[in-house]
Amino acid sequence: MIYVIGEALIDIIVDAEGKVLASVVGGAPLNTARTISRLDVSATFLGGISTDAFGNRMMRLLAEDGVHYALGSQVPEPTTLAIAELDQHGAATYRFVMDKTSATAVTPDAALAAIGSDCRALHAGTLGLVLQPLADATRAVVESSPADRLVMIDPNCRPSVMESSDTFRRTLDSVLARADIVKVSGDDLAFMIPALDAQTAAEELQRESGALVLFTDGANSVQLITAAETVTLEVPKVKVVDTVGAGDSFSGGFLAQWLGRGLGRNDLTDLAAVVEAATFGIKVAGITCQRAGADPPRASEL
Repeated sequence: MIYVIGEALIDIIVDAEGKVLASVVGGAPLNTARTISRLDVSATFLGGISTDAFGNRMMRLLAEDGVHYALGSQVPEPTTLAIAELDQHGAATYRFVMDKTSATAVTPDAALAAIGSDCRALHAGTLGLVLQPLADATRAVVESSPADRLVMIDPNCRPSVMESSDTFRRTLDSVLARADIVKVSGDDLAFMIPALDAQTAAEELQRESGALVLFTDGANSVQLITAAETVTLEVPKVKVVDTVGAGDSFSGGFLAQWLGRGLGRNDLTDLAAVVEAATFGIKVAGITCQRAGADPPRASEL
């Protein structure tokens, strides 16, 4: 079982002219959990989902995709919203409606109680690193992870809510200290380590964390950075509809392939296996980019 802790929200997708194109179920952690489950690996989402109409829509979607809901019952707070503004190339910029909403409703005690003994891998990131008390809950479950649990962190930085946030920096430092895998984009690195170019920043992140760093450089490449070497994987060209959920589906694809093969934390020294999992993640993300919104593929499509 792979547990994914973080936010579930509704993406209101708007084009460059301000026209509302759609409202879709989103939140990077929720997208990751859905990707994993669609790829026939058991996934549990650990985050607040509202009792309102949007929340009920999320619960129906989780049921359709086979994702377990760790908290058991929905929360009374209204659904968290994200406004995803697409530029002319389909890339999204996000703004959030978060105060006193469902994504903020998970406490450390609730999160620790919801993590079962079946948790072989844990994925965390995005608003789970900055919203309170969710950030404290994220830190609690990561820090309490036993030695045989694989921990993957995707900072998925959102400057509009993370800029000048002590909570974000404190939580990020804490979870990176336990991370086995860190997935970052060029935008993440520019925000986290602005003084360095992306390549140097990714290498510095690997040195500081000791983790395997998966640097997804948009349509250019994915770099697998270890203490010993760096491997660069080509990203095939696809016709992009939008990039919503692309990074999340890469992470979900990597973890689904890794756990699906019975691999664990100690196997990360097997570079050939890492390359295989990352290549699979690239394929999953490529399919997602060819669809509107976060709509990751199912195993049958691969």
